[in-house]
Amino acid sequence: MPKIKTNRAAAKRFRKAGSGKFKRNKAYASHLLGHKSPKRKRNLRQSSLVDATNQGALKRLLPYL
Repeated sequence: MPKIKTNRAAAKRFRKAGSGKFKRNKAYASHLLGHKSPKRKRNLRQSSLVDATNQGALKRLLPYL
């Protein structure tokens, strides 16, 4: 059986947390920042976990991570 290719786009966006779940960075933090409050921009800098409904799809995209 051949090896599964890692999806390189997903590999650049997600990494494995210690619990085995996937970590992600939040969206909407790269431009159009002038009207966003400092609290909102500060919270966008924090990483978060991928929702449980998407964990299985990421396991298929990143089989060896």
